[in-house]
Amino acid sequence: MKRVTNSPSPQGDVVLPCLNEAAALPWVLARIPAGWRALVVDNGSTDGSADLARRLGARVVHEPRRGFGAAAHAGLLAADGDLVAFCDCDASLDPADLPRLAAAVSAGQAELVLGRRRPVGRGVWPPHARAGNLVLARMVRRRTGLRLHDLGPLRVARREALLGLDLTDRRSGYPLQMAVRAAEAGWRVTEVDVPYRPRTGDSKVTGTWRGTLQAVHDMRRVLA
Repeated sequence: MKRVTNSPSPQGDVVLPCLNEAAALPWVLARIPAGWRALVVDNGSTDGSADLARRLGARVVHEPRRGFGAAAHAGLLAADGDLVAFCDCDASLDPADLPRLAAAVSAGQAELVLGRRRPVGRGVWPPHARAGNLVLARMVRRRTGLRLHDLGPLRVARREALLGLDLTDRRSGYPLQMAVRAAEAGWRVTEVDVPYRPRTGDSKVTGTWRGTLQAVHDMRRVLA
């Protein structure tokens, strides 16, 4: 298996919240761009994900509190690169796309760049998950004025600026809270199209109606 090569002084850290993603980790870690460091945040995996990530050369952080936001924020606190990227660890999104997102932040053209998911085939994005995402994007538009189409997890910003947002959600509302507080802080927020592929393994959130409804509930609570 190919090991990820981490720079001792990375341009940025790629935070990868992880819950039982051993099947996807080799592909994901092999796609980490040069100059970036993989930071796998194990959120209670029972399939050996943490040990595998470590063997593949990633830095591993353990976050016992369950929840996407808990894992993502633990990664942010552990990061020390100038830039921090967030990416799902299920191979549905390609970390190799991150330099395209990071370019606008590095050039001072935006403070937060989100990956707008573009499905590569039918059935990749379940209708219930896509509908929930569109509803939330419209709610964010009304609340903040941000003309976003997607609240997906692939995103890049500067670490110090993210810490300054004082993000508090530790569940599925974390990505939305980041966008809302960025807008309230006057950040320029943009989107870049990225391919969205079939995930590897079982979905923890939006692959089921129950998971989607929970995510929508968490995000509505953030907006409230």
